[in-house]
Amino acid sequence: MPQNKGPFYMTTAIAYTSGKPHIGNTYEIVLADSIARFRRQEGYDVFFQTGTDEHGQKIELKAEEAGITPKEFVDNVSTEIKRIWDLMDTSYDKFIRTTDDYHEKQVQKIFKKLYDQGDIYKGSYEGMYCTPCESFWTESQLVDGKCPDCGREVKPAKEEAYFFKMSKYANRLIEHINTHPEFIQPVSRKNEMMNNFLLPGLQDLCVSRTSFKWGIPVDFDDKHVVYVWLDALTNYITGIGYDADGNSSEQYKKFWPADLHLIGKDIIRFHTIYWPIFLMALGEPLPKQVFGHPWLLQNDGKMSKSKGNVIYADDLVDMFGVDAVRYFVLHEMPFENDGVISWGLIVERMNSDLANTLGNLVNRTIAMSNKYFGGVVNKTGVTSEGAGVDENGASLDFDADLKAVVTGTRDKVQNKMATLHVADAMTEVFALFKRCNKYIDETMPWALAKDESKKERLEEVLYNLVESITIGANLLKAFMPNTTESILKQLYPDNPAAGDRDFDDLDKFGLRESGNKVTDKPEILFARLDIEEVMKKVEELQEAQRKANGVPEYPVVEKKPEITFDDFEKIQIQVGEVLKCEPVKKAKKLLCSQIRIGEEVRQIVSGISQYYKPEEMVGKKVAVVTNLAPRKICGVESQGMILAAMDDKNNLSVMTVDKDIIAGSEIG
Repeated sequence: MPQNKGPFYMTTAIAYTSGKPHIGNTYEIVLADSIARFRRQEGYDVFFQTGTDEHGQKIELKAEEAGITPKEFVDNVSTEIKRIWDLMDTSYDKFIRTTDDYHEKQVQKIFKKLYDQGDIYKGSYEGMYCTPCESFWTESQLVDGKCPDCGREVKPAKEEAYFFKMSKYANRLIEHINTHPEFIQPVSRKNEMMNNFLLPGLQDLCVSRTSFKWGIPVDFDDKHVVYVWLDALTNYITGIGYDADGNSSEQYKKFWPADLHLIGKDIIRFHTIYWPIFLMALGEPLPKQVFGHPWLLQNDGKMSKSKGNVIYADDLVDMFGVDAVRYFVLHEMPFENDGVISWGLIVERMNSDLANTLGNLVNRTIAMSNKYFGGVVNKTGVTSEGAGVDENGASLDFDADLKAVVTGTRDKVQNKMATLHVADAMTEVFALFKRCNKYIDETMPWALAKDESKKERLEEVLYNLVESITIGANLLKAFMPNTTESILKQLYPDNPAAGDRDFDDLDKFGLRESGNKVTDKPEILFARLDIEEVMKKVEELQEAQRKANGVPEYPVVEKKPEITFDDFEKIQIQVGEVLKCEPVKKAKKLLCSQIRIGEEVRQIVSGISQYYKPEEMVGKKVAVVTNLAPRKICGVESQGMILAAMDDKNNLSVMTVDKDIIAGSEIG
């Protein structure tokens, strides 16, 4: 076994219990799980905590709408979140709920301790309040009059509240960040926190509320409940046995401070400013690192229940399987920038990386072993050493090159994981599998099989492939655990544990015992998918989603005030023929068309590039409003408007004429 490297405590943000998590929310738990599994593989004593955040005004309102108590509401949602986390095969050690009795009692103790030592004081708050974010803002902090975090409406609010003296600890936190460059990652998040919040000066933080009741009561002033962030953030210590009276558990003493808080970039401020300051006030050490991961976004617009395009993990799993979904969300997320998800992209990855690169490699290696040697894999020592070079000077010692790649992959993966470049680590593993496929092309086992004198060479080639795949499968374990298990069962059917290598041995080649068999009943790891068939199922899924959310079959269009015929007569609509069309530079959604209307050619800018390629527009006869005053859009003058229709399913179609009407003809 790998040498015990000591304790490693990591957490995710606890999921807010306002509803079922979509795939963007689920990404975080899968990312965290891959890190936790990898650290265990390396030899760390890992404790991995996740859970649910269950208090606040938003929950109280949603429960009221549903006609049930807040506790019943959060019980239902927390159960669903835990079901999704389990479905995704995540190996958390504790699932904490902020309604857990121990947590609630400790939060009350923490609040009283901070109050008694003068860090919390009573006052009143007046400002703009965002209910979804449960955050107060000053007028100067708003962006276009809306919440700077989520962009939604805010409302004026005033109430008595307790406040935490944030400025008391600000300089100490600034010094900590400056002397611990690893504390906030990526670096861009650190710069944002320093420049936007800490250096301009911190305001005292509201830490209690009186305008709703669904929260942990302040036990010495029961008119107040503890505000969500002081409640939620402390789960990271209460979950492992922190006690504000000084009687913390042995588990707490072993694992705190946390090695890693993994959170979404949208809540980085709370975890890198509020949370460390709370800990300083409690006299507890700060977590070693807070990593604010990017978002997983949908490529065809914002997820919306009304559009029926919200992507949920369980729907993806039904379509592709758990490990395929894990592969996609981990592989497609850059270290620092947002990633993109779509059904089409998943099918593409499924077919190229999983079915072809990996699945086909395993399947044909096993098939050749069975075809040529009855499944027995022997190491003969007949290598390609001394084969020389080809006419271009490239080495023909294919064995040596394969082994160098395979034995060097572990350290490459480990280096990437050390800095949480998870997608890059997976790329290294798949580079190993691609090298195996290249090795097959180089050695041509089917040609060797035709020459009896090359039997031992063929055996060595197949041994090298099985050994390489074994090492690759072990390195895949943190990311796709079920796939690793399936591969090892097929390569070591009599004793799969024989293929389960210690991490310290994954840079060693040749540990498989000669003479062992592979399975005689190989299973396809990943089947290739037909994109058209998948999209048919997706449309059915989205239609069911719309119906489940009460979205009407036909678009609901807000009725405008009635107009007279004279009003309508003021609008001039004519047939225009698109002569030329091209994208507008620095504008993702805009196309600029040259449109002939009678003897005149107009330039018209339209936000339709998501739906039409420029070449698709050329030749169309479209309906154009021709008496609009010209205006500049992204610096380009537009001399009219192309009419188009869009439905609730995000489908858009420009309005065209169905007969060969002369360009310039009036529509009325």
